[in-house]
Amino acid sequence: MSAARRELRLLLIGRGLRAGVDGCLAVLLPAYLLALGHGVWEVGVLSTATLLGSALATLALGAWGHRAPQRTLLLGAALLMAATGLAFAGLTGFWPLLLVAFFGTLNPGAGDVSVFLPLEHARLAQAGEGADRTRIFARYSLVGALCAAFGALAAGLPDLLAAAGVDRLGALRGMFLVYAGVGLLIWRLYARIPMPVAREASAARTPLGPSRSIVVRLALLFSVDAFAGGLVVNSLLALWLFERFGLSLAAAGAFFFWSGLLGALSQLAAPWLARRIGLLNTMVFTHIPASLFLILAALATDVAWAMGLLLARAALSQMDVPARSAYVMAVVTPGERAAAASFTAVPRSLAAALSPALGGALFAGGWLAAPLIACGVLKIAYDLALWRSFRKHPV
Repeated sequence: MSAARRELRLLLIGRGLRAGVDGCLAVLLPAYLLALGHGVWEVGVLSTATLLGSALATLALGAWGHRAPQRTLLLGAALLMAATGLAFAGLTGFWPLLLVAFFGTLNPGAGDVSVFLPLEHARLAQAGEGADRTRIFARYSLVGALCAAFGALAAGLPDLLAAAGVDRLGALRGMFLVYAGVGLLIWRLYARIPMPVAREASAARTPLGPSRSIVVRLALLFSVDAFAGGLVVNSLLALWLFERFGLSLAAAGAFFFWSGLLGALSQLAAPWLARRIGLLNTMVFTHIPASLFLILAALATDVAWAMGLLLARAALSQMDVPARSAYVMAVVTPGERAAAASFTAVPRSLAAALSPALGGALFAGGWLAAPLIACGVLKIAYDLALWRSFRKHPV
């Protein structure tokens, strides 16, 4: 097996492991915090802290990360992941948990917003060009979405253990210990990533230069999308299902499993669709119907209709993920790819970090439909602005 293929396999395995525990804990997080005695608003604030911390870490990576070997940074992130799981399992107070959420790697949403993302994207971008690159990013996104779906299904395990006589809070803590163990496993995995000197020299990483204006425009638009998405990150969407329809933890886990599975399968069509209508059109024209389904779900009074509309949204809403990643990598020079991945991810994370606390406050105030409707409206506005701004660059 060539070094490039081996590295791709290791990155895909690492992505799958992270997505599995992220998908599980995104559903468990609100239940765990409520079990500790914290309120609905605190769930939103902690979600905000996780996203804000990830954004600042990614900003630092974009500014100074090109000075350090990528494998060293990946290994450091894996150790931080292990420490995050141990801290969440051992702490109960709001302020200590808030600090760990800010400095750690916990992910309250369906997508990947961690410091791992730009590092892995930069490595993946070297593995192919053109359509091959889109397929690679689609595989990366597909693996993440599938594993996140199965991870969400595992979120019902604490309730099953509680029914068998195990302390429920102890079972919830145990899931964070599993998260820590996966962090150590990823550290061991990424220690095997080959780092040939010649390859590093041929693809030297630099700060943003010729592509700066394009990246800035994309970053600003992506931030609108991310702010909207932060209103309904998985932890808050799970909280909405708990509060609006009284859904059990096991039922919510099953819903997020099917939602994640549909999102994963839809990404198989992204490369095929991008070859026919372009990356930009794939991003925009699959996103708008998904946002309409979300708005309709917010207005539904029956749980079956609401979940059906949310599943329809899931079947479309993730098709832009590989297309977006491939589009960013295609419109910048090879040397700028790591910086471009970081600087488009940072505004997304910063914007997304602001909205979960707002969503939690709206839930706490009894405005249960407002975050979902606002998310849908803002995402449609983002799609239209993106298409208008970049329709002359339909890569």
